[in-house]
Amino acid sequence: MAVGKEILTKIRSVQNTQKITKAMQMVSTSKMRKTQDRMRLARPYADQVRLVMNRLAQTNADHGIKLLEEHQAKERVGFILITSDKGLCGGLNANVLKKFFAQVQEYQNQGIGVEVVCLGSKGLLACQRVGLNVIASVTNLGDTPKMETMLGALTEIFQRYEKHELDVIHLVSSQFVNTMKQESRSEILLPIGKEILNENNGGQYNWDYKYEPSPIVVLEYLVRRYLESVVYEALCENMAAEQAARMVAMKAATDNAGNAIKELRLVYNKSRQAAITTELSEIVAGAAAV
Repeated sequence: MAVGKEILTKIRSVQNTQKITKAMQMVSTSKMRKTQDRMRLARPYADQVRLVMNRLAQTNADHGIKLLEEHQAKERVGFILITSDKGLCGGLNANVLKKFFAQVQEYQNQGIGVEVVCLGSKGLLACQRVGLNVIASVTNLGDTPKMETMLGALTEIFQRYEKHELDVIHLVSSQFVNTMKQESRSEILLPIGKEILNENNGGQYNWDYKYEPSPIVVLEYLVRRYLESVVYEALCENMAAEQAARMVAMKAATDNAGNAIKELRLVYNKSRQAAITTELSEIVAGAAAV
């Protein structure tokens, strides 16, 4: 029965693991609903900021705002990399890092320098392993991200763009498609695309507004708020994708643990039956000898 005891120990071990993965699946399911609600609530604010910014940019062509300037040369590139702080979420972080490093390699092959701002510990550790220049980072964002925790890192990279120390800024994160599907996404955050600045929103508003202290000051403020809202929305979407990926991964782990338990029980029953058959054979042989 030594083999039987070993199998029972393995079964108990797998059962304990199954309890943990089942609990993590339930927690991720609960958190996923909250992160999805937060993701949806972040969109209307960004849309309204973009709406007012569009009107101001179209009526003030000579604004002179450095964040709205498009640099002709491309000598240094910045990245805002959004990953999770925790693992056990399938291939979510691996897919984002794969897309990120592919772009970094493409720029480095052209002799263009790269600087990175990392939001999330997984991306920070990956960048440190390969020796990339990380100019700012924010980790331990928690389940409810707050804008004030990211302002320092975002201000650092935006100021570098204003000083022409960076010519392009990319935003790399995970996009929440649905519960079963998450995709890695890379978009150009700066310079702001002309399709965004020239968007007329259907031409339904043609009135002239009075802004205080001046339209240029308001526009400069709105550009910063718009960029911050885009990053915050991407972070909320990344968290929703993380919880969905973790829920799916933990469900798969729970199902695999159940299958492993069934196979181990089958092996245990076979070994137990073999032991019983051996004992019966010995008893019958002894009785026949007597």
